[in-house]
Amino acid sequence: MSRSINVALIGNPNTGKTSLFNRLTGLNQKVGNYPGITVEKKEGLCKLDRGLKAHILDLPGTYSLNTSSLDESVVVETLLNKNSKDFPDVAVVISDIENLKRNLLLFTQIKDLEIPAILVINMADRMQRKAITLDIELMEKELNTRVVLVSARKNQGINALKEAISQYKTLKTEPCVNSSVIDPEYFSRLSKVYPNQQLYKLWLVITQDVNFGKVDRGRDYEKLKSSNFSVKSEEDLKKLQHKETVVRYQFINGLLKKVLHVDTVHAKDLRSKLDRILLHKVWGYLIFFFVLLLIFQAIYDWSEYPMDWIDQAFASLSQITAESLPDGPFTSLIAEGIIPGLGGIVIFIPQIAFLFLFIALLEESGYMSRVVFLMDHIMKKFGLSGKSVVPLISGTACAIPAVMATRNIEDWKERLITILVVPFTTCSARLPVYLIIIALVIPDQDIWWFFDLKALTLMLLYLLGFAAAIVSAWVLNKILPIKRKSFFVMEMPAYKLPMFKNVLITVIEKTKSFVLGAGKIIMAISIVLWILASYGVGDKFNNAESIVKEQYAGQDVEDKIIEQKIASHKLEHSFIGYIGKAIEPAVRPLGYDWKIGIAIVSSFAAREVFVGTLATIYSVENIKDEDKMNETIKNRMRAEVNPILGGPLFTFASGISLILFYAFAMQCMSTLAIVKRETNSWKWPAIQFTAMTIIAYFAALGAFQILK
Repeated sequence: MSRSINVALIGNPNTGKTSLFNRLTGLNQKVGNYPGITVEKKEGLCKLDRGLKAHILDLPGTYSLNTSSLDESVVVETLLNKNSKDFPDVAVVISDIENLKRNLLLFTQIKDLEIPAILVINMADRMQRKAITLDIELMEKELNTRVVLVSARKNQGINALKEAISQYKTLKTEPCVNSSVIDPEYFSRLSKVYPNQQLYKLWLVITQDVNFGKVDRGRDYEKLKSSNFSVKSEEDLKKLQHKETVVRYQFINGLLKKVLHVDTVHAKDLRSKLDRILLHKVWGYLIFFFVLLLIFQAIYDWSEYPMDWIDQAFASLSQITAESLPDGPFTSLIAEGIIPGLGGIVIFIPQIAFLFLFIALLEESGYMSRVVFLMDHIMKKFGLSGKSVVPLISGTACAIPAVMATRNIEDWKERLITILVVPFTTCSARLPVYLIIIALVIPDQDIWWFFDLKALTLMLLYLLGFAAAIVSAWVLNKILPIKRKSFFVMEMPAYKLPMFKNVLITVIEKTKSFVLGAGKIIMAISIVLWILASYGVGDKFNNAESIVKEQYAGQDVEDKIIEQKIASHKLEHSFIGYIGKAIEPAVRPLGYDWKIGIAIVSSFAAREVFVGTLATIYSVENIKDEDKMNETIKNRMRAEVNPILGGPLFTFASGISLILFYAFAMQCMSTLAIVKRETNSWKWPAIQFTAMTIIAYFAALGAFQILK
């Protein structure tokens, strides 16, 4: 019979932990949140020898067990709580061959918890190029553990690691550092009061701000946490923590002198040469600008054909459904509501997938960390923490994990400012809106013989989002003065060729998450919109056919035009028509009609709902006309007529107005919910929503009035 064990993957950021997790689990993994908190929980399954299965938990990256953020607290709580279903049978600590000294600090702390531990030294494929030699046998003896050399990128050493995991019961659990030497008298007293408990575990309970209710429900620990045993002041405890770190590094330095040798004469180091260029105060920014331009050009060029195919496929599917199924409300719901609504989001899968592809390539190659470091110099001038760059960059994928990423910022005011400005960053949910409007109002024109004007417009929108975030942070910094100063510390990983498997998994998981998340919302809203658009009350709705035919009586008008006029008349006097007419005075100065108003209101659930909403509304209006049933969403939007001014509804002025509205508006209820959870108050999301909506409205108003 198969058995299952818990394996915890632990390591510093940028040691290749995620790559190793992907190697062990492949696509057999899932992502969620730890109960009650917003920290991401990644777990997966891996088959080992002799019918053994490993439940692998990828813990958040941490530099040590001395916690300073919510991420690091999760690691400590997991390692202390023996009653948890995730408590590891074995800890796999991942290190980087080029940063062993720093990585081993965490490993020695985990060894002190007497948990069976395996030390994995990743990126072993670089040892020859960097002229590094390592005495593995002596290292295992000094650390009292099993050491495995792997290269997650080249899939080397993975089988050896699996074998070591399956033999976890043979691992020694004795500590390799005697941490009690930092204060022998204090630890001696601790040992006498609690003779049956691990000393280092008690030390962590005393010094770390962890949720003790989840750690261990043993009487001794409850007694310790509630007692006054730790009579030392917080300042004294901090000094002892510092002393502990010094003692551990003394051991690590002595170990590495014995086992590690680097022949710098024969090393071939390209990293320094590249950093001098990519981190240059002038060339660095120009190169980043050029990289962005290439990315958005590729997004447009590569996705054009699959997008057109998907657009046409959904239009045809809607027509086939209407023709194949018997007439009735159910057929209308599917053909006019659900299919067009889903088509409005599926059409953007190619471009969203390419966006995630390029983000994954930048992160995997090590270039994204350079961008973060480069942008730090700008961030400081606007009152943001250097660590704020990470949420702002990750916000290009989604604002929700970006807001969650701010938990690495220790200072509350800096973190709050970052949370409030992150939604200005252009996320993938805005992409469908941008792409459909750009396709309608920006002409096909080449810039510099290579770049397309549409791609340049898209890039400028991303830059506009960053600019809005930075300016807003500057304003908030004046309103909420930051008294404390924090220092920006981040890991600068080595350059490496991206792993195809890692990139593929990232693209699949991120795209799937986007489509499924948006799909649920769009499905529900499409059904509601179809009901509101298909039904109404009063004579103008119920007698639409006789009213329209009476208007055109005696005129030589084709039957299909009459049918189209009837559909339009019914839509205008349906429930959704009345709602749209009610809000039309507010949106008309922006250049919109009541249909766009409905799309804007419905997209408060999620920005990407905008396109699906218009697809549903136009399908209900056009479905009676067989010639127009097969039209794509872009063609239907292009054919819309401005009810006030006449001519196309989507002009350059109204298009830019709409783009600017979505560039600044907080059109995402999920993000507001996450902001509430992270700030523990509805005050800040309410302020955020109100301020962003006001900015968006007046930006759109000004743009339309000037450009019209």
